[in-house]
Amino acid sequence: MCYFEDQQDVRDWLEPLGYEEFWREVSTFDLRLQSKESCDQQISSGSVDEATVLRVLKGMVRMQVIDQQNLPPRDYVAPLSMH
Repeated sequence: MCYFEDQQDVRDWLEPLGYEEFWREVSTFDLRLQSKESCDQQISSGSVDEATVLRVLKGMVRMQVIDQQNLPPRDYVAPLSMH
């Protein structure tokens, strides 16, 4: 299982994942998601497209991981110019 420093780390981790890679990566977490089989069936029946399923699943994972690991937002300090 991965541990993250902040919420943006989770977003950065999830963003590039494709559908199959997503399922491999999230398998180590204790998450409440629809099963892959259920999602596959919805996609194959044409009731929803893969991109939509993946977008929703990533959102659910992001929220659950942030909550489970109690992750803070990323602190962003704009660079200061000393001129």
